[in-house]
Amino acid sequence: MKDKWKAKDWYKVVAPDMFNRVQIGETLTDEPEKLIGRKTVVTLHDLTGDMSKMHIKLYFQVYGVKGNEALTRLIGHDFTSDYVIRLTRRRKSKTEGVFDVETKDGYKVRVKPLAIADRRIQSSQQYLIRNMLGETVKAYAEDNTFSELMKGLIDGTVSTQAFHKCKKIYPAKRIEVRKSKVLEMPAIKEVIRDEPEEGEEIVEEEPTPEEEAIVEATKDQVIETFTSLKGIGPMKAEAIYAAGFDSIEALQEASVEDLAEVDGFSPTLAMKLKEQL
Repeated sequence: MKDKWKAKDWYKVVAPDMFNRVQIGETLTDEPEKLIGRKTVVTLHDLTGDMSKMHIKLYFQVYGVKGNEALTRLIGHDFTSDYVIRLTRRRKSKTEGVFDVETKDGYKVRVKPLAIADRRIQSSQQYLIRNMLGETVKAYAEDNTFSELMKGLIDGTVSTQAFHKCKKIYPAKRIEVRKSKVLEMPAIKEVIRDEPEEGEEIVEEEPTPEEEAIVEATKDQVIETFTSLKGIGPMKAEAIYAAGFDSIEALQEASVEDLAEVDGFSPTLAMKLKEQL
């Protein structure tokens, strides 16, 4: 009998460039393609060594493989439950908000800020604070890329801006962005090399790790993107991919009649999907 474990190799899971590509773990697989889509969670303390950041959890997802390294991208962050409980003790007023924002480079992110007052405040004041939190987060996202937005959410830059703006309404004791989650990423672009003309010399630049990983991306990434659409599960996402739609852009360009021909789709579902797109 063949030992399946001996057929597997170890791969280093590395963080994105914004975290200096430090190793965040190891994983086993017999085929590199099976690593695509795997997720892992580490604390910011694990990456930076800062003990004061142990309550911040970072979520990463593998999107490509280069050599024996599994390359990841940041897909969100969260606070540990015990840290949130310590913030929201008795006789304090908690104001939360959920806002979907879009960055300058096309990422759609769901952000959940949290404002804590040292005593009970009126509902009208909570309403104004919640609106101020939303305006601050959306303005920051529109002016920055995804990496810059996540850095601002994690290091407290966005919280500090919101804190100073909310002081005009009520002097909040603490403002934190307790959670974020990537809802949609820009479509993956293919790397195309033009054929040189006769007698023309082409000097190729060294590809970045991200560009090399894009070439090695599998259909799993596209299918996972489809499942982020409302009403589309893994089976329907597989059917969409099998029908020849390999990106969100392809779905947007398709007609309702084209979508209705996908296996398992009705005209009603096709119409709802088209409206959503």
